[in-house]
Amino acid sequence: MYIVIIAWLYVTLMMAVAEATNSTGTVLGAIFTFLLYGVLPLALVVYLLNTPARRRALKEREAAAQEAARQAAASVAPDGSGETAGGAAAAVPPVREKA
Repeated sequence: MYIVIIAWLYVTLMMAVAEATNSTGTVLGAIFTFLLYGVLPLALVVYLLNTPARRRALKEREAAAQEAARQAAASVAPDGSGETAGGAAAAVPPVREKA
């Protein structure tokens, strides 16, 4: 795809050079030729052609964020306190049997 973009910019640049060097042409006309025939249409085409890739990347980012949220929710204790059941706050000393 890049070769087409480079080729189209080259063609419009040569059109602008021909406009500027023509005896009835002007530099301002060459600038407008390059902008209106080259840069603006090419920017629109590249934007439209990259739309599927942008959508795909957005879906991948959303899926990754959803998976991270799912894993974060799975690592929290069932009571919602964030501490494990065998943590220091819930430690019970062992009872020794008498012999």
